[in-house]
Amino acid sequence: QVQLVESGGGLVQAGGSLRLSCAASGRTFSSYAMGWFRQAPGKKREFVAGINRSGGSTDYEDSVKGRFTIFRDNAKNTAYLQMNSLKAEDTAVYWCAARAGSYAYRGSGEYDYWGQGTQVTVSS
Repeated sequence: QVQLVESGGGLVQAGGSLRLSCAASGRTFSSYAMGWFRQAPGKKREFVAGINRSGGSTDYEDSVKGRFTIFRDNAKNTAYLQMNSLKAEDTAVYWCAARAGSYAYRGSGEYDYWGQGTQVTVSS
């Protein structure tokens, strides 16, 4: 199993950047695909980005393509979401999640473990 803790959220002005971190504990972090999800006020939780367990393949929701980058450092047991050119509509609670498999599916139900969430607020 793996335990996940997000950090790096906060308040930022539109056009700014944040980097979210997801620190994992456990013996087999490199065996898990990782995903980032978010939920904005009044909206459903949505997939943001995913990365397979090797780090060789990534997937992004259309609205964040070209602005966000997901990457991982398996040696540090950490996954990241670099968020650039932030917009007000990016305001949400962000979660990282892990699944025991190679592929980062877009469905939240595919993931086995979740962090506690971190708030990202983008002011305009």
